[in-house]
Amino acid sequence: MRKILVTGAQGQLARCIADAAPCFEKLALTFVDRKQLDVTDSEAVAEFFNRHTFDACINTAAYTDVEKAESEPDRAFAVNAEGIANIARACAQRNVLLLHVSTDYVFDGDKKAPYVETDATNPINVYGASKLKGETYVTESGAKHYIVRTSWLYSRYGQNFYNTIVKHASAGRDLTVTTEQTGTPTNATDLAKALLQMAQNGNGAYGVYHFSNEGSATWYDFAKAILDKTSHYPTFAARPKYSWLACDKFMATTGMRLVPWLDSLNRVIIENK
Repeated sequence: MRKILVTGAQGQLARCIADAAPCFEKLALTFVDRKQLDVTDSEAVAEFFNRHTFDACINTAAYTDVEKAESEPDRAFAVNAEGIANIARACAQRNVLLLHVSTDYVFDGDKKAPYVETDATNPINVYGASKLKGETYVTESGAKHYIVRTSWLYSRYGQNFYNTIVKHASAGRDLTVTTEQTGTPTNATDLAKALLQMAQNGNGAYGVYHFSNEGSATWYDFAKAILDKTSHYPTFAARPKYSWLACDKFMATTGMRLVPWLDSLNRVIIENK
């Protein structure tokens, strides 16, 4: 039985990991939220890892409000960079495998083909910059690690584009959604299963991986698929116009296949009816 720590227990991804956990009988998961483990407190992180023994840590603790990060850069970097440095350092010191979740927003969106793991990073907003700094800390820590970049994450939990569209539509509001940004909506449940699979069967091919559902869409396509109508979704942070992630490395390494984004979205819609 492998003992797995999951940080950020109240977030949508951690909650999806909890839902998927019963399918992974070889894993014993421990979930901690910010009250139980504040990743920005280096002494608390070190002390926590001294008191507990884990084989792997799936880090989902993150500052994820892309818009608010523009006015709270210190907070975004405290959680997404310095906090991750604390986790990575503790994992390195205790030989704990670290699975760290990152984002397509480490890229600037100027590429016109799917981004591969070796493409140059160049974030254009605070959120992306803070996540990239976190990646750097993980890489430099010496910890065994998988950095898994994903895109446009959604689920029935928390604040995300899917729930925002449903909420506004339920209130009868007319909205407008951009067609100028292309990426891949990714069901957090699919990512959760991928992370658990990697934690259970990690083969030592450590490094950076891209994971998303299969295919691409604009935000308008995504909204239309949810409700077959448009919506108004104003944003302030700059976002990459093109951030489709190539996931060939992930599939080749794990043997797992990607679920088309529309099929995965339909599953969420059916589950929430």
